[in-house]
Amino acid sequence: MKTKDAPKDLTLIQLFDRFGTDDKARKHLESVLWPSGVVCPHCQCNNQAKFSNINPNPQAKTRAGLRWCSSCKKPFTVTIGTIFEDSHIPLRKWLIAWYLLCSSKKGISSLQLQRLLELGSYRTALFMAHRIRHALKETGYADKMAGTVEADETIMGGFTSGKGRGYAAPNKTPVIAMVQRGGTVRSKVMPTINGANLRQAIRENVKAGAKLNTDAHRGYTLLGGKYGGEYDHSIVRHIAHEYTRKEGENVVSTASVESFFSLLKRGVMGTFHHVSAQHLPLYLAEFEHRHNCRKMTDGQRTDLGLTKASGKRLIYRNK
Repeated sequence: MKTKDAPKDLTLIQLFDRFGTDDKARKHLESVLWPSGVVCPHCQCNNQAKFSNINPNPQAKTRAGLRWCSSCKKPFTVTIGTIFEDSHIPLRKWLIAWYLLCSSKKGISSLQLQRLLELGSYRTALFMAHRIRHALKETGYADKMAGTVEADETIMGGFTSGKGRGYAAPNKTPVIAMVQRGGTVRSKVMPTINGANLRQAIRENVKAGAKLNTDAHRGYTLLGGKYGGEYDHSIVRHIAHEYTRKEGENVVSTASVESFFSLLKRGVMGTFHHVSAQHLPLYLAEFEHRHNCRKMTDGQRTDLGLTKASGKRLIYRNK
């Protein structure tokens, strides 16, 4: 099945029509992961003449969608080497969960997934959601951000009453985010917020010479050209109630990155209620994917996320 057969958009009603059975869900996944034809996940062979279909046989525990590769002499399905491998959850439920996660602006809780998909336990729903977030997480970036880039830092986990902003409470996790204006966002959990960490994060992700807009945090100061830095650095002074200003044709503002943080915090407070520091990078990946694909339809956003399922497995084992 080619990519042209995949839907440009999916509504909830269409979703159940297309993924009503595991067979339909598998065919859709094959169209997304194998857009140019079947590929053996063991040896990467794409010679269609090398493959043969194996008829499903429940009595012999031969699952549907099984193929044989005569090149490496191994059987395979489309789920081999993906986050779906060895999962006892029906594939149709996986794809419905993927759609719900990619189309819910502020996320969807694991309890909600458990209820909607009739999963056996909260633990199953949570592990399922974390697998999807793990698949959506970018493993690396080919290019650095350019043009006008907004950067800001925030604290996830709330503030401790009676303590100052810099109080490093155990329930507080620093995060930095960078938004290429009109483009994508990149976010990262920080060990602590200081000048060295902020400058390292900026230099790893933003191309030298870019227009960099930040708040007045002193950690960004040395990035500016007049201090020997490599960026055209402009500061928005929130303490003086300044949020945007014009400098020629350039609008100095951090509104885009603050909007990302606002949606992230609304999701954590209103949907998830609590996110541990250990799993925060997975939630950042989820919100990044929705932000970076915000101009796509729900169906396109879901299918693009499914293309990231290959080569990623998340396995929890007690050590």
